[in-house]
Amino acid sequence: MGLSHGYGPATNETDAIALIRKAYELGITFFDTAEVYGQGANEKLVGKALHTVRDNVIIATKFGFKNGKNTDGLDSRPERIRQVAENSLRYLQTDYIDLFYQHRVDPNVPVEDVAGTVKDLISEGKVRHFGMSEAGLQSIRKAHAVQPVAALQSEYSMFWREPEKEIIPLLEKLGIGFVPFSPLGKGFLTGKMNADTEFDKTDARNIFPRFTKENREANQTIVGLVMKIATEHNATPAQTALAWLLAQKPWIAPIPGTTNITRLEENTGGANIFLSADALADINTALNSINLQGERYPSSMAHLQGR
Repeated sequence: MGLSHGYGPATNETDAIALIRKAYELGITFFDTAEVYGQGANEKLVGKALHTVRDNVIIATKFGFKNGKNTDGLDSRPERIRQVAENSLRYLQTDYIDLFYQHRVDPNVPVEDVAGTVKDLISEGKVRHFGMSEAGLQSIRKAHAVQPVAALQSEYSMFWREPEKEIIPLLEKLGIGFVPFSPLGKGFLTGKMNADTEFDKTDARNIFPRFTKENREANQTIVGLVMKIATEHNATPAQTALAWLLAQKPWIAPIPGTTNITRLEENTGGANIFLSADALADINTALNSINLQGERYPSSMAHLQGR
């Protein structure tokens, strides 16, 4: 996402393609994009970067926003889903989408109709698996009854642990994989951000309550914890945060994003960090004692919350 949308100016095409190909060379085979990441621009990058190794990678993309813009509201009407699928196939230079997510649950379209449309696309060979993003318990259950949900993508990290209460137990019960986005807390857990950090004017973190100057200062406690654990395991804070997620369940596949090859290489190293059961218990005890400040989204972006 960050190559095209959300965190400042888009990366130039040459550098973006080089970064995606470097990820593949490092052994990464699961790539996540969406229509809304630049209205197809990000899908085109992924297509250009990976078309020569298409059979060796898993590509996930998403539908669900009106006009392909997350500022225009939600739209998961069956005809719109089909339109997005055709566009994505073309942009990604592929004959099939491995994992097709509903980006957000649309309250105006029964989720059973959404699942049924994707089921038809699967039967037509255009899609292989159905996913949902930021969906709530009832939405997941209803959709899963029509077309098995292969994966749920929602925010989850040391910085946002809400899914532990109800979502993760349901996924385990139903056999649904979990793909945490923002596994580094939108960069906060890397330890490279403090109260004085200034974001580019186009960076979405400017309007996220959790990233106000005051809340960044108040939440430094969790950064201190991550840095302490990192030091104990001869790792970086980013690697530690990713290792913690990977240790939660064997069916969790976090998707850290970056525009920097050095950070890409660093993130990949998170898969090699082992946290023992005792270390995990100590970490969770420490996390439970930290009261993080700030909501994820402003009220004007309530449609991005789970339903």
